[in-house]
Amino acid sequence: MIPVQLFEQFETLFATSPQGYSSAPGRVNLIGEFTDYNEGLVLPCALQFRTWVAYRLRDDNLIKAYSINYPDECEVIDLNEPVRHGLLHWGNYIRAIAYVYQKQGYQLGGLDILISSDVPQGAGLSSSAALEVSLGGALNQAFGLALSEQQIALLGQQAENEFMDCQCGIMDQLVSAKASQNQALMIDCQDLSIQHYPIPEDLALVVINSNFPRKLVESEYNLRRSDCMNAAAKMGVSSLREATMPLLETVRSKMTVNEFKRARHVITENARVVAAAKALLQDDLSRLSELMTASHTSLKQDFEVTVPATDGLVEICQQALGNRCATRMTGGGFGGAVICICHHEDVPKVIKAVSTQYCASFGLEETIYVAHAGDGLQTGVFEAAMAAHG
Repeated sequence: MIPVQLFEQFETLFATSPQGYSSAPGRVNLIGEFTDYNEGLVLPCALQFRTWVAYRLRDDNLIKAYSINYPDECEVIDLNEPVRHGLLHWGNYIRAIAYVYQKQGYQLGGLDILISSDVPQGAGLSSSAALEVSLGGALNQAFGLALSEQQIALLGQQAENEFMDCQCGIMDQLVSAKASQNQALMIDCQDLSIQHYPIPEDLALVVINSNFPRKLVESEYNLRRSDCMNAAAKMGVSSLREATMPLLETVRSKMTVNEFKRARHVITENARVVAAAKALLQDDLSRLSELMTASHTSLKQDFEVTVPATDGLVEICQQALGNRCATRMTGGGFGGAVICICHHEDVPKVIKAVSTQYCASFGLEETIYVAHAGDGLQTGVFEAAMAAHG
């Protein structure tokens, strides 16, 4: 449902109606963590939480942007000048998108923009990718760029890599652009092919934000990516997607301890993604529980990206439901969220267990979202949208 207040606020700010809109979702990754930039396999789904962009063409070369989430701030970008970093964190994502689109030769012009998002920030649910893809959808529609969803996702990733200096893989942007309702997407990050796996109707997706203060996330993320690249080079393969455990063992003596552990996580995680997709197809929650527990253990011991708070949330869920839940850390780590997949009737048990134990153990207040798999990028025109609202 299009948020009517987005259009009302646009008219208040700009004294005119928007011409069009774009929206894209956040995501939760069920399994397949840190495999995307190693050309591996991932199994995310989009969420119902979305970032919306309403826009109207201007007759100059300025982008003037507001965000309902940051009501006292305004970002202004002059496209006649080289696009550089600004003072506003959220505004830099708009700058990043403008930068890469111009770099790739796409003709942009002035826009008035209003952004609104209910994607939780700082929870590892890809609020940044939702913004990048939604902005890309708006530019694509406003300027008739004729980009595919995949191209919009790749440009979003490029913005993150080159302008925001976070060396993320393609998963977040691609699922935000191409997701389907009630489906998990198994993305092959080597060729960007996608297979859809329906999420069984009897299963709920419970996302629990630890609200642990995330620090050094991007620098640690980039270090792990470097370890993975070094491990692949020492094995003589183009990426860890081409590696196997026997090959890894043969060159173990040439690697640092961290390079070996990072590579072991990626190789075993790719295998877990394939097995987890099969378990979803068979509605085998017990098998999914085993695989996600193994994934979390690998993220804790081999990739070293969990924290006591997220480990604790996983343990609380497992103690409450045993193999009737599949749970692990999700996202970039060092805090963020855990995902707990369980039957709908067990959701109250999870919520009660977390609510009574988590704060007492870690001194933090969790935020719980009962989520469902949503659609990917959507765009439209203002008049049609308003007519649909009556």
